[in-house]
Amino acid sequence: MQRLVDNFLAVTKESVKTITYETLSNIVRLINGVSALLLSILPGKANILEGIQGWELRPKVRGPRFPRWMEDGVSSFNSFVHELSVDLDTISSGIEHPSEADMEDDDDAYVPSTPLTPNIILSRATSFAKRERKRRHWIVSIIMFLLIPARLMFGIPFYFCKRIFNKGVRSHTANHRGVSSANTTKKALDHVVQRATDRRRGIIEDLHMGIEILIETIFDVIHHVTHCLLSPLESLRKLLRWSYSSSSSNGTTNINDDDNPDAIVPTTTLAKSDPTPTQKKASVTGALNTDARTCRDVITELGYPYEAIDVVTKDGYVLLLERIPRRDSKKAVYLQHGVFDSSMSWVSNGIVGSPAFAAYDHGYDVYLGNFRGRVSKKHINKKLSSRQYWRYSINEHGTQDLPALIEKINEVKTLELKSLSQTEESNPDQQPYKLCVICHSLGGAALLMYIITRRVENKPHRLSRTIMLSPAGFHHDSPFFFTVIEYSCLWLSPVLSPICPGLYVPTRFFRMLINKLARDLQNYPAVGGLVQTIMGYLVGGDCSNWVGVMGLPHYNMNDMPGVSFGVARHLAQIKHAKRFVMFDYGSREANMKAYGSPEPMDLGERYNLIDIPIDLVAGMKDKVILPSMIIHHYRLMKEAGVSASYKQFEYAHLDFTFSHREELLEYVMSRLLLVESKHRSSLKLKRKDEILLVK
Repeated sequence: MQRLVDNFLAVTKESVKTITYETLSNIVRLINGVSALLLSILPGKANILEGIQGWELRPKVRGPRFPRWMEDGVSSFNSFVHELSVDLDTISSGIEHPSEADMEDDDDAYVPSTPLTPNIILSRATSFAKRERKRRHWIVSIIMFLLIPARLMFGIPFYFCKRIFNKGVRSHTANHRGVSSANTTKKALDHVVQRATDRRRGIIEDLHMGIEILIETIFDVIHHVTHCLLSPLESLRKLLRWSYSSSSSNGTTNINDDDNPDAIVPTTTLAKSDPTPTQKKASVTGALNTDARTCRDVITELGYPYEAIDVVTKDGYVLLLERIPRRDSKKAVYLQHGVFDSSMSWVSNGIVGSPAFAAYDHGYDVYLGNFRGRVSKKHINKKLSSRQYWRYSINEHGTQDLPALIEKINEVKTLELKSLSQTEESNPDQQPYKLCVICHSLGGAALLMYIITRRVENKPHRLSRTIMLSPAGFHHDSPFFFTVIEYSCLWLSPVLSPICPGLYVPTRFFRMLINKLARDLQNYPAVGGLVQTIMGYLVGGDCSNWVGVMGLPHYNMNDMPGVSFGVARHLAQIKHAKRFVMFDYGSREANMKAYGSPEPMDLGERYNLIDIPIDLVAGMKDKVILPSMIIHHYRLMKEAGVSASYKQFEYAHLDFTFSHREELLEYVMSRLLLVESKHRSSLKLKRKDEILLVK
């Protein structure tokens, strides 16, 4: 009877699981189908699916990518859980070190050495490759069996025949590899990047898993209840045994660690002379499968060095200055992000397409800056309220954040190069290194403000060259959506400022939902394409990969970049005034106190103070900051006598940081090398002058 009930419950459980799973899947398919129908009707969706699967190392249009655990055409609940919780360290299990024969047969599959993979061959053993190897093995076995009469007649040794056929098979394989080696290498690198970037479960996957766990739990309870009803004597015996054991252990506190699975187990690290015990506990982030990696995690996972420096501004904000250090290098580069962004943007494309790694590989000491404006709200005053924390504008980015960050870079570099005392004896403003800046969007406006205000204050800005990717500053030519935001911020600021001091996601729960929703939008391309189209409409048709950017690790449940309402209000003032001005405090008295004049400082009229080369880069598909506004920057700079250049690419606004663009990296690095060549020529002239003086 018990076996009959168990079989009935097992069949019923699997039936319920199948029905619920298929019902949920059909609902999702219906939503995806309706989205595809709407997407086919809406105009202007030519490039919306480009890069929808994540970061831009795979920019072609494609359907949803099957996860690796479904590669063989079968799946199970256990393998699903195991695969989605795998760590990057398991990539090493897919790496094969080549033999000399393989190196001779397959030269194109060899990957150049990087900090992560020095001189290795990447291989991804798929189910097709396994079947191919088995097929070749059976063919060789059958041929060897058919050659038995000839081998016995002529006395040919067995190992000689086997060597001949193995050589033929190997040569055939080498020819096949020669045709598809480039695709194999690309897929292998693609797999590494996929493992390094995609660690999340979406909401739909969580629903599937949660429903299956719930069904398992319910039927497990039903199974125990029926077992107790069908076997009352055994159930009574277990109850008495349990009550006896609980009464005998009453009053004792000795708990065996083996019976306590939730106990914290002290562990140590091998190969240390004095190992320090550490404690391992499961994190909530890992349990929820959200990607909470930081810029540090991405850099160190790829094998590059990393250093974090806390920088405190004059008004008490604690900023994070991240670094990929080359301590002996006399050329440094500082990268500054834009609005709703962080230093993650400069490393988001991995080793191949990230400006930070490209600059490091060219010998630069790389610094990654982070503006104030994270939900962690780091400040020296721990009791600072949220309203007070978010009370800032672009002024604070240009006059507080950047001075603190760049002065910290100067302090670190001069100490490391051991030249500070010598330079102070000759010229206090001379520095033993060259510092270039690469900035994007709002970072460009803040940097221009920084240079001009430092020149007004007669303080060194310590920069040698600046490359500005679609910089902010002028916005009078912009889409209708930004005009609506302009008047909303200007007219409703007395009401919105106290209610909404900052634009950010306040709770960890909703940040987790956003992080998981990004995965669902990538898994279902029609839904993601519809969201991408709507986002493009809102920003005037910009075709940036908005859905892919939502899935970046810095948009996670633990921390997320936000923006102050004061920054939005400042941008609205700039757009309304049609000039690049500093923040208007709303009264003549407040402006007099801040600037010494009743009106805020016009930065565009002071471009003549810029004394370093400026490289302006515009995107022809950029609808957030139109190319006409970048050209306006360029014209004002040329009229003011600034050494400025202008370059444009067929990019959208986010393509400058979140996309793999080889031509952009080549251009940026060529502009950085101009500083180095100019420095070398100045050194040669200086040496010639010294020689002439000696003579």
